[in-house]
Order: sequence, then C-alpha cells, then structure tokens
Amino acid sequence: MPGIDRSTISHNLAVNEKCKPVVQKRRSFNPERSAAIKEEVSKLLAAGSIREVKYPEWVANVVLVKKKNNQWRMCVDFTDLNKACPKDSFPLPRIDQLVDATAGHETLSFMDAYSGYNQIKMHRPDEEKTAFTTDQGLYCYTVMPFGLKNAGATYQRLVNKMFARQIGRNMEVYVDDMLTKSITADRHADDLRETFDVLVKYGMKLNPAKCVFGVPSGRFLGYQVNQRGIEVNPEKIQALARMVSPKTLKDVQKLTGCLASLSRFIAKSTDRCLPFFKALKKGKGSNGMRIAKKPSRP
Repeated sequence: MPGIDRSTISHNLAVNEKCKPVVQKRRSFNPERSAAIKEEVSKLLAAGSIREVKYPEWVANVVLVKKKNNQWRMCVDFTDLNKACPKDSFPLPRIDQLVDATAGHETLSFMDAYSGYNQIKMHRPDEEKTAFTTDQGLYCYTVMPFGLKNAGATYQRLVNKMFARQIGRNMEVYVDDMLTKSITADRHADDLRETFDVLVKYGMKLNPAKCVFGVPSGRFLGYQVNQRGIEVNPEKIQALARMVSPKTLKDVQKLTGCLASLSRFIAKSTDRCLPFFKALKKGKGSNGMRIAKKPSRP
C-alpha cells in the first residue's frame, strides 16, 4: 500500500533518551496461534508494512486477540515502548459536538479508511524501535501500527490538515471515521466529489466494506444520526436490556459505563444513577468483591 507521503506526515516516537531499551522475554504460542501469526507476518511483509531487522534495542512480543468472526487479530505489546514516549496533547474533537453537527443534513455518507493507521509511515529513525519477535524472526514496522502511544493524535493531525476546508462545513472527521454531509440531496454529489479529490490528492484509501454513500441516516461514533438529529443506538439498548442485576463492583462499573453512553437520552440520568455511584464509592478498594455483605453466621 503506497500510503501517505512522508513529506505530509510521519509518526515520530520521541522516545526519552533516559529510558533504557527493553527486550521482552519471548512468549510461546500453541500451534493455532503460531499459524495465525505466521500468516499475518506474511501479509504484512507482502504489503511492505514491516521489514526484517537485526540487533534491535527494543523488542516486543505479539499478542493475539479474537475478532467477532472468530479469526485472530495480531497486535504488538508496545507497553514498555509507550512508557518511554511523552504524551502528544494534540486535541481530539468532542464526539458530542461532531454528532450534533450532523443534524439538519438531508444526505450523509459514512467512510472508513482501509487500515487507516498503516497508511501513515513511521519516522525512519524510529522504525527499529517498533521491533517485535516471532517464530519466523525479528521484524519492525515501516508504517504506524495500532497500539502505539499517540497514534490517534498523529492520525487526527493528518485528517485535520487534509480536510481543513471542509470540516464543519460539509464534513466531520474523528480519527479514521469520516462523514460527508449535505443540507440537500442535490448538493451531495458535489460534496462527495470535493472529499474524493482530497483523498486522491493525499493518497488515502477507503475500505469499501465499511463505507455507505448517499443515505438519510446511519451510525456515526456510536450514535444513530439523521436529518432530525441523533437517536440512541439500538444495540446499546439491547445490551442494557440483556444485562443481569449487578452483584459485584465490576458489574456496577459495567452498568454505569453503559448508562453513561445513553445519558443524553435519559431524563435526570444523574439522579437516577446516584444509587450506582454511591455503591461504587462504598465499594472502592474492594477489588471486585461482592457489594452486598455476607450474612453473619448464627
């Protein structure tokens, strides 16, 4: 994948020179996971996203995460490297403001970048710091991998630059989630053409499986948006309805997290959730133990 030109942007780690490099102890995997790692490494090599490396100072392990389709996603444990990197305070947009800004638009198009992070290249001197170990050997990333500290900030800095003339007018962007909006349907083709011209100019590729064009409503940043405004995501309602009554501190935390995402749709949500907040405060430090006290023996 060609990706974004380095003259436009690249991901710089800015590792603190006082931090000692860490070589993680190599982990072992069962045959199924080893086969999944080998397959993913082959794909990344073919795409030019990684390259072999010798004598790296930083070495991390790979981590496999099960996806919804029961396939494996390979990630890299950059915990030690991330600790050595300062935080990039580049501001991300406020999700509530982006969602509210879609109200009143008749036609919408939802776009998602294809392996968005991997379209940004690593700063060349920092490539070998992303080294990871597998049964096949040692490799490092030539593109920005998922899991690196400040990767989201770097991506937002890029899209802010790309769509500077459109954001707030006919487009909203949050990292790799892009939405083109039009007040009337007859203007949408022109708005999309403007968006595509920018994408072509910078060489950013979209994932067609995750793009929807010219629709009156759709899902954006966890909300259902349309011309009238925003509506609650039905999946969140179903998830809340399927939850059992909380019995542990962790259950209460999960419940309050679900309610927080729906708070703008619940009248007097703070007052109604007060008993849960009190339970969390009371159970703080209980390390997930049961909230209710066990009855004393007679």
